[in-house]
Amino acid sequence: MTRKVPKVSEACLRGDEALAKAFSFLGKRWNAMILAIVGAGPIGFRDLSRTIGGISDSVLSDRLAELTRAGLLSRSVEQGPPVSVSYELTPVGLALMPALEQIAQWSHRHLS
Repeated sequence: MTRKVPKVSEACLRGDEALAKAFSFLGKRWNAMILAIVGAGPIGFRDLSRTIGGISDSVLSDRLAELTRAGLLSRSVEQGPPVSVSYELTPVGLALMPALEQIAQWSHRHLS
């Protein structure tokens, strides 16, 4: 039996491209977890590292820089002493939280 493949609209193809772009970024190890943790409120580098566990400081630093460059996080430095750095979601990052929550709920229901 031959299965008929539906014709894909241009809008659907653009959506697929957008999803691929989003998941290539969000699917990078640690990125979604960092966003979820920072989504609970501003957090410092050390506390974030302890909360995640299993991530090296250099990888965490790279991911935070990447998320900041993408406009999802903002970084603030308190001169101290001691100097402390904290991260929080930007409005763009906040806009992503409902989608991440839905993905987490779907995963819990269907992949657990």
